Amino acid sequence: MKDQAAPGDGPGATAPQRLSTRETAERLGVKPETVYAYVSRGQLSSRRAPGGRGSTFDVAEVDALARRTGRRESSAATGDLVFRTGITLIESDRYYFRGVDATELARQYAYEEVAEWLWTGDLRPGIRFTAPAEALTAARRAVDALPAHSGSTDRLRVAVIAAATADPLRFDLSREAVLASARSLIPTLVGALPLASDTSSTGDGLEERADRSGAGLARRLWPKLTARPADEPSVAALDTALALLIDHDLAASTLAARVAASAHAHPYAVVSAGLGVLEGPLHGAASGLAHRMLTEVLERGSAVPVVADHLRTGRRVPGLGHRLYTSEDPRAQTLFALLADVPQAAPALAAARDVVTTTARHAPLHANVDLALAVLSVSSDMAAEAGETVFAVSRTAGWIAHALEEYGERPLRMRPSGQYGGPRPPQPLPTPASEPLR
Repeated sequence: MKDQAAPGDGPGATAPQRLSTRETAERLGVKPETVYAYVSRGQLSSRRAPGGRGSTFDVAEVDALARRTGRRESSAATGDLVFRTGITLIESDRYYFRGVDATELARQYAYEEVAEWLWTGDLRPGIRFTAPAEALTAARRAVDALPAHSGSTDRLRVAVIAAATADPLRFDLSREAVLASARSLIPTLVGALPLASDTSSTGDGLEERADRSGAGLARRLWPKLTARPADEPSVAALDTALALLIDHDLAASTLAARVAASAHAHPYAVVSAGLGVLEGPLHGAASGLAHRMLTEVLERGSAVPVVADHLRTGRRVPGLGHRLYTSEDPRAQTLFALLADVPQAAPALAAARDVVTTTARHAPLHANVDLALAVLSVSSDMAAEAGETVFAVSRTAGWIAHALEEYGERPLRMRPSGQYGGPRPPQPLPTPASEPLR
C-alpha cells in the first residue's frame, strides 16, 4: 500500500508517514470498523486521503494506541504472528500434543500412533502406514535418477513430487482424502531413500518384507540411515525421536506449510513447501552441524578446543539454546535418557555433555534436540545429514496436521502488507545502460 502525503505538503517536503484504514487495522490487530470506533471515541485522529477516498492515520499515533491497548503489529521477524491451533502447546519448558505431554506420548507410543493422534485425536495402537506400490515405484525411479552426490533432502523433495504424480486425486482436500494421502506419503518417502550401505540402490524387496512383517516406520528407516545392524535400544531411540519431532508449533517450515495450505495447495505441495524451508542451516539442517562438532570433539578428545574455535571465529556452538525453552529442550532430555541405555552411544553422549559444560563457562546455554539427534547419528555410524532426514520424515506428519487445520480457515488469509521503503513515486523512467549486457 502506498503511503499518502498530507494535504498541503510541498513536493520537496518530507511528509510524516500515513497509514490507510486497512494498514491501521492490521497494525492494531482489529477490524476496520473498530478503527473508526477509536476515531469516534477520540482515541485516534484521522485525515481524509487525497481525492476524498478513505482516511489516513498517523503511524506514531497508531503505535501509541497499540501500546495502550496491548495490541501489536503482527511481524514474522519478531515472532508475533499468531494463529489459532489445537495441535501443539509450548509453555513452562514443556510441550503438548492436543493437551497431552508430547514426551510421554513419544515414550509410550510409536511414531505412526502419535501421528494418528495428532491428526484425528484418536489413538490407534498398532497402526502402520503402507506405501502404495505405484507411488513407491515412481518415487524410487525419480530418486535413483538423481546425481550420486544428492543429499537426503534432495531425494525427499523429489520423492514427494513423484508420489504426487502417482495420485491423480491429490486435489481432493476432504479430511479423509488428505489423511489417506498422508498415511501413504510418509512410508513412500522412507521407501524411496537408498540403503545406507549402497547409495545407488533402494533395495526393492526391503519395503515389501517390512510391510509383511508389520515393522514400524523407524525400523524401515534405520537401514536407510546406517549400515550398522539394528538393535532394539537404538531403534527405540530412533522411533522416539521421530515421535518427538512431529510438531513444534509454528516453526518456520510449518508456517510455510500453512501458507501453502491457505492457498488450498494439495497435501503433497504442502509437504514440498515445508521441505524447502527445512533445509536451512538454522532449522532442519542444524543437527548436521552438531554431528560434525561432536565428531571433532571425539577426535580431539575434548570439547574445549572445539568450543574455543567456534567462539574465536564468531560461530554459534551447534546444538545449544532454544528461544522457546529456558532450560534443556524436553525433546533432548527424552532422547538423552534413551541413549543412555545404548552402550555404543556412551562416548558421543559424554562428548555432548562436555560441550554443554564447556560452553556454560561462557554462556548458560542448554542442550537442544539437534545435539541429541547428533548423539544418535554419531553413535550409530550415520552420515551427518541423518538427523535432517529424521527431522524431515517426522515433521511431514506435523505439516499435514497443520494443513488439515488451515483447510478449515478462510482461504488466503496470510496476506501481509509490505512496508515500502523505496524511492517515492513518481520517478522518471530508468535510463538504458550505455553498454549492452553480455
